[in-house]
Amino acid sequence: SFVLFLILFAGKTGLRAIFSFILTILALWKVLVPLYLKGWNPIWIGLLVTLFLTTIIISLVYSFDRRSASAISGSFLGILVTCILGIVFTDAFKIHGAVMSYSESLLYAGYQSLNLTQIFMASIFIGASGAIMDLAVDITSAVKEVVDKKPDISCMEAIKSGMNVGRAAMGTMTTTLLLAYSGGYIALLMVFMAQGTPVSHILNYKYVSAEMIHTVIGSFGLVTVAPFTAICAGYLLTKDFKSKSDEK
Repeated sequence: SFVLFLILFAGKTGLRAIFSFILTILALWKVLVPLYLKGWNPIWIGLLVTLFLTTIIISLVYSFDRRSASAISGSFLGILVTCILGIVFTDAFKIHGAVMSYSESLLYAGYQSLNLTQIFMASIFIGASGAIMDLAVDITSAVKEVVDKKPDISCMEAIKSGMNVGRAAMGTMTTTLLLAYSGGYIALLMVFMAQGTPVSHILNYKYVSAEMIHTVIGSFGLVTVAPFTAICAGYLLTKDFKSKSDEK
């Protein structure tokens, strides 16, 4: 029923969304997880799968045109920044992959050789990639609307419009990340409050630090993707770029 409603409401876009959803599940279940279990480098595999899905999903939304190039470029930069910061902050805070749920069960199942810390690092940018992709598409779509309404707009004006949209969206996206990561820890927070645990002690728990890293680094990725996507969209979608292309 949900699929039918989505198709009736969104038409071809709904069909593309369903296909993207199925493709993402298959990529995670049939590619990412099996390669992780085989001991492949989690960071490189996570990056390749995430960037592949980003390219396909955004291309399905826009088709292969300048809008896709803009949104994909912005998303790639945001994901790469999130990946690098995830590695740096995980090392700095001495976070071990054992903080992840069910990691002990994985070890007991005979996979002691897995690098859980690298899997944790990869989970940071994989988890943030959806919000990063969403923001890149939002900014690109906004700049496209502005350019369509005012075809003679300059590149710099279009970039400023994209920046303004990015500033407004970053606030809600950051909160979205916080709620998404902390939603599963409500019971744990209730235990802390019931026991009267001081905030300073709570922050010293590794699994609390791990969730903070997820949120903060995801937010850094959003801060990066917003201006870069605005610049790409302003350059690729305005008359200035088209004029240069025609001259060539």
